[in-house]
Amino acid sequence: MGGLVKYNRTFSGKKVFLTGDSGFKGSWLALWLNELGADVTGYSLPPRTENDNYVASRVGDIIRHFDGDIRDSSSLQAAVSASSPEYIFHLAAQPLVRVSYRDPKTTFDTNVGGAVNLLEAARKCPTLRSIVFVTSDKCYRNREWVWGYKETDELGGHDPYSGSKAAAEVVFNSYLESFFLPSERVGAASVRAGNVIGGGDWSEDRIVPDSIRGLSAYGRITLRNPRSTRPWQHVLEPLSGYLLLALRLHDQPPEYSGAWNFGPESNSFRTVEDLAQEIVKNWKGGVVEVMEEQNAPHESRLLHLNCDKARQLLGWTPRWTFEHAVSRTVEWYKAANKAEVTVAQIREYMGQIND
Repeated sequence: MGGLVKYNRTFSGKKVFLTGDSGFKGSWLALWLNELGADVTGYSLPPRTENDNYVASRVGDIIRHFDGDIRDSSSLQAAVSASSPEYIFHLAAQPLVRVSYRDPKTTFDTNVGGAVNLLEAARKCPTLRSIVFVTSDKCYRNREWVWGYKETDELGGHDPYSGSKAAAEVVFNSYLESFFLPSERVGAASVRAGNVIGGGDWSEDRIVPDSIRGLSAYGRITLRNPRSTRPWQHVLEPLSGYLLLALRLHDQPPEYSGAWNFGPESNSFRTVEDLAQEIVKNWKGGVVEVMEEQNAPHESRLLHLNCDKARQLLGWTPRWTFEHAVSRTVEWYKAANKAEVTVAQIREYMGQIND
């Protein structure tokens, strides 16, 4: 992972366009890019709550931001044109499985139609040299295998969210092969990460925000799927991979274009109950109770990624253990000054990269 020491020299002063900057992962990436001296333009819907990391860490004060919906192709095209980016990171999405059951059309319109709009804007951008297109580990047709899915495995999805991400991958690949690879000017990659945790996520039906809400209000965490296993990782882990890959795409487009997985070490594959107990331990109080749902919507119980490609070809490796990731996550939620602790955690992570 030694290539990450070049971040400061490489991103400093570079123009970056980031969709989904008001979201959980996007807000962390915006702050990290700002730390690296990049000239960041964000495009997304307004944050959902005043507690979101975008607001709590005052992201809007340090980057240029456009309120906009990626389903609005003309607005998105205008924002990309105005920013003249050299790098694009696409994170905007409808990211929730259960919401996709309630509103599948909006999920597909956002995750597939919005992806087409973004790729069209990117295709027409003369300054662009590198694009990182974020989907999800749920883009794979899940067989509940005990081994990890590789980038060449079959795509698919039982639920509308997973199906939308698989479809977005197909759309991306067609743009890659039709427009980006033939030009040899733009490096383009899709990236798939496992379940990320970290401060500032207040989405519904996610284990960390649900746990924090439960502990704060009632002193307990209530679980619906305690035995489901996930590859938990701190949000900074996959973001470090996205940044490193963006640099490689810029310098060697044909060699690094394509699909990439970014997941944790196998010892971070833990059950939902394991994660809840670790949160309680760091919260220093509270209990975990199980109340399994009857007739709940289908959600995968086992989903792991094989990240050999990123390790071998990028030199990327995760840095934080499961325990450290949970510790830093709980630290954020308990902190009085969210902006200060967010930047401190980014700097801590960068320090470990450069050691």
